[in-house]
Amino acid sequence: MSPDRNPTSQRSPGHLEEQESQLWRWTLLFMILLAVALAGLMWERLEAVPFHLRAIPLGVLALSILFAVCAFGRRREVSELKDALRGLQEHVGAAPSEEQLDQLSQVIMRSQRNFKELIDSFDDLACAVSLDGTLRTVNKRVAELTGLKYSELIGRKVYDFLEEPAREDAERELGRFLEKKHWAGTVKIRLKNSTRALYFECVVNGIIKGDELAGASILGHDVTEQREKELRFTELFETLQEGVYFSTPEGQLLDANPALVSLLGYQDKRELLAVAPSALNFDPGAPVLGRAADDGGGVRTREIRLRRKDGEPAVFLDSSRAVWDAAGKIIRYQGTLVDITEKRNMEWELAQQEEFRRRLLESFPDLILVVDLEERYTFVSSRAKDLLGYESKDMLRKKISDLENHSPELAALYRDVVSGKQVFGSAEYSARHQNGTWRTMRASASQLVEAEGNPNGVIISVRDITIERKLEQQVVQSERLAAMGAMIGGVAHELNNPLTAILGVSELLQDVETNETARKQVALLQQQARRAAEIVQNLTYFSRPPAPGKSKISLTEVVERTLNLHAYSLRKNNITVDFLKENGMPYASGDPHQLMQVFLNLILNAEQAIREAHEKGTLRIRMGRGENTVWVSFHDDGAGIPKENLSSIFDPFYTTKRPGRGTGLGLSICKSVMKEHSGSIEAANAPGGGAVFTVTLPAARVN
Repeated sequence: MSPDRNPTSQRSPGHLEEQESQLWRWTLLFMILLAVALAGLMWERLEAVPFHLRAIPLGVLALSILFAVCAFGRRREVSELKDALRGLQEHVGAAPSEEQLDQLSQVIMRSQRNFKELIDSFDDLACAVSLDGTLRTVNKRVAELTGLKYSELIGRKVYDFLEEPAREDAERELGRFLEKKHWAGTVKIRLKNSTRALYFECVVNGIIKGDELAGASILGHDVTEQREKELRFTELFETLQEGVYFSTPEGQLLDANPALVSLLGYQDKRELLAVAPSALNFDPGAPVLGRAADDGGGVRTREIRLRRKDGEPAVFLDSSRAVWDAAGKIIRYQGTLVDITEKRNMEWELAQQEEFRRRLLESFPDLILVVDLEERYTFVSSRAKDLLGYESKDMLRKKISDLENHSPELAALYRDVVSGKQVFGSAEYSARHQNGTWRTMRASASQLVEAEGNPNGVIISVRDITIERKLEQQVVQSERLAAMGAMIGGVAHELNNPLTAILGVSELLQDVETNETARKQVALLQQQARRAAEIVQNLTYFSRPPAPGKSKISLTEVVERTLNLHAYSLRKNNITVDFLKENGMPYASGDPHQLMQVFLNLILNAEQAIREAHEKGTLRIRMGRGENTVWVSFHDDGAGIPKENLSSIFDPFYTTKRPGRGTGLGLSICKSVMKEHSGSIEAANAPGGGAVFTVTLPAARVN
């Protein structure tokens, strides 16, 4: 093969030495480049690299070792070739043949190709440029990035492909690079005809040829995805309406977004970060943004109160978690704060309104019922316990007809109102309490409508009017008694004249008559006339309007007058009166007319009790004195008073009599009269049977 056809034939051993020297320069340059890149990645940013990404520098180191091994192998091949060539020259004494030189050239080309394949296998960008920006060599990553072939890149300026950074910006950094022959940092790159910005962490080292700087080697790691995530996080961090914070385990704020700065009322972030953890606490205790030393660091959601700059409390919903270092130690906490102050204030106001509504309904004297369209109770106030004996919860969700002893009148009122027959209706009905007593109720009902105006049920107000009705009956009875008293007074006055005449004539006849039989008949006439006059006198005394104030009275006389008024009824019912008078009884202080009413009521009650138990009986009346009191007791031989009723018989409208036989006011009035007289009335069961009522009055003062 001629030298013109094979360039390898012109290569000498000196040229081989130059090839070897160039190979080792590239090797050393690449090793330095890798060492600097490794140092930049491992030592300057080790703390900022996440734990699971720290294997990258180890991978780069492993690649460097592999490259060194590969380079060492190539050097051995070149050395062997040199030795072979020298051996040929020494032993043969002639220049190597074209075949030998061709083999040597192929070995060198194969070595260079292996070196390039090794560089192309890197995921990072690698290239060498001259000081004027001309590309001298690039790896496969650069070709893929630009979309051009290797041959289309070599020899062209880097500014032919880059829109950013601008040439002016690169030239400003060139002076610093020429001084230090090293540069490291993050570079934003945007290719021409592309709108996407790429970010590379680059390490630039100078290429020294002789004693002069001939160019630069560049190694760049693509951090575009990481930077975009950081930018998105920063944008989110800055624009979130919720407060975002980073704090130390002791609760000192490390960072806060603008929303949190505004929520706490500060002007800027620096002012907020300078605040001590204890100053942010509104409530005493450990800093709320910190955690205990033994905390596991997991996600924690809770409600806290922080102090605003103006000193007012702010309520936040805090969700936070820990951040660990490589050793597993918690280095900080990160979390979000959602301001729920207004929400909690509204909830508090609603709770206050609800509590006010509840107390209003609970203190309302009427029972409030809400019945839905299915006739079920949806609300029952606590007055149900007093009026009906039911607990509110026992009536909820039940129908009106589900309750025992329900009132048909109430159900009819509900249906009239819910159907629209009546806009507002009322009804009176009788309801049975769970204790067995009957109550008179008045219900008022109206429709309950929704916000849209559609009927949603009926609201009913129920009032117990039992006392009112009995009071009305008592008023009617009092008016009748008053009219009867006035009539009795008139009748008594009219009877006085004929009785006076009868008494006068009977006395004259008694003096004139000599016949013994006639004289006895006249005496009987006179006796009955006097008895009639005495009854008329007692009626006049009882019906006379009471004089104001109290006076000295004889209890014996008051009891006798009362018995005379009721003597006929007692005889008719076969009731014997055993009245044992007490001699030397002191006077009492009181109103005789009111006391006659008390005694008459007790005699009537005794009469009714005896009649219900026997066909005949005895009423025993006894009198006595105390230290400063006098007393009268009325003891009947009826059935007595049940023990469970003893504590209630003096209550207004309490009665055990059948309907129409009593109003339940007699004993209540007696108790009121005795209270006005500074006395007392007591009831008890006698050991031998029957009931005993004892009236005690203060004795009159002796002048």
